[in-house]
Amino acid sequence: MASPNISFDAIPSSIRKPGKYFEFNTRLAVRTLPGNLQKVLFVAQRQPAAGQAAPAPSDVFSDEQAASLFGRGSIAHLMARAAIKANPYLQLTIMGIDDAVAGVAAAGTVTLTGPAAAAGAFSLSIAGTSVDIPVSTADTATALATKLVNQIANQPDLPVTATAAAGVVTLTAKNKGEHGNAIKLGATSQAAGVTGTVTAMTGGLNDPDLAPALASLFAAGHNIIGCPFSTQTALTTLRTHLDAVSGPMEQRGARGVAGFPGTLAAGSTLAAAINAGRISIGWHRGSVRLPAEISAAYAAVMASEEDPARPLNTLPLTGLDVTSLVDRPSRTEQENALYNGLTPFEIGPGDKVQIVRAISTYTKDPQGVDDVSLLDVTTIATLDYVRKACRERIALRFPREKLSEKTPEKVRSELLDVLIKLEELEIVENVEANKDGLIVERDSQDNNRLNAKIPTDVVNGLHVFAGRIDLLL
Repeated sequence: MASPNISFDAIPSSIRKPGKYFEFNTRLAVRTLPGNLQKVLFVAQRQPAAGQAAPAPSDVFSDEQAASLFGRGSIAHLMARAAIKANPYLQLTIMGIDDAVAGVAAAGTVTLTGPAAAAGAFSLSIAGTSVDIPVSTADTATALATKLVNQIANQPDLPVTATAAAGVVTLTAKNKGEHGNAIKLGATSQAAGVTGTVTAMTGGLNDPDLAPALASLFAAGHNIIGCPFSTQTALTTLRTHLDAVSGPMEQRGARGVAGFPGTLAAGSTLAAAINAGRISIGWHRGSVRLPAEISAAYAAVMASEEDPARPLNTLPLTGLDVTSLVDRPSRTEQENALYNGLTPFEIGPGDKVQIVRAISTYTKDPQGVDDVSLLDVTTIATLDYVRKACRERIALRFPREKLSEKTPEKVRSELLDVLIKLEELEIVENVEANKDGLIVERDSQDNNRLNAKIPTDVVNGLHVFAGRIDLLL
């Protein structure tokens, strides 16, 4: 006589009183794949006098909310504004942190000359935002400096504060740290007799350590983390965090994003130092935006695509600046970047900043051998999703399962069903051809454990099309 195939969780076999008893079994209810909402996290500096009583993670839905929580012009506020502009429907959490105790604020100057020979205007660019003042005939340098300081105060979203003395305006970064050196300044005069000489922002030292904040959010389960700093120190910290939360024991797959406006050589060196399949660096050479803003926009656009296998090619990065012609990378430079772990941005039709091809910084295996296995960021995203789909299916179907000789085949059947559904969505492929490689077996040392080998042929992106046109006369 065959053993019973029906088991009950709440109705015991020992009942003797007559009756009709029914329980509800929800383990078989879910037959679809899980959703893939991408939650984004930024860990960035706030202003000490901001609305938050103490550093804490906050869900952010608007520019104004971020300004209230973290202080106008803070790195956290600027990242929120850039991200929401790039993707208004973003699921965003920001952990505001304080400046480093040993942090030093970057500073720069604008030296004005006068008097003005005629009426006109003067414009100062601060991180891509214009500060414009009117110029009246005979305005002195001191008067112009006072106007400029007052106008900067009227634009509190700027990342700097300003003071004036004897026609010299001193700009100081609102947040302390090396990142303040990246605040780009530029001056344009449209009034005869008036000039403005800019001294670049410099002297910023000691960005805050991201590790404590990331550790406090270890179990939060964010999918994309935007890094405010494009330094080896910060990205190494992020790499360590991503490897820990995404590993086989924690299984909360996440990717990291940074922005880099510098040279190809410097960006390639940074990418080589990180060499991580979970970190992507967006390269926007010559941008006047802060690396934090580039990172935020890139992370927001990455989160907009919930299909893990679909390439990000040509997606626009709304809100980023259109760089000058001399700064735009040539095709050869883009190829070089893609071979060196950098994701190049380009200026597309309609003067839109867009992604060329989103890749990770991983280019070499631990032996130093060239390795393209994790080249595209979609590869690790797909693997994370396949793991999530398999894990949730097994958890739903077998929450209290006995391990008998029948169990491995039942588990294998569920895993095969997950792979077939993934193939239907073009996330994996060749499931039928690889199904013999799907193995579920009992562990040889632990009698309470099953082991599985799950062949996963990820669907690749269509990045290159080549055609030969034959001339026929």
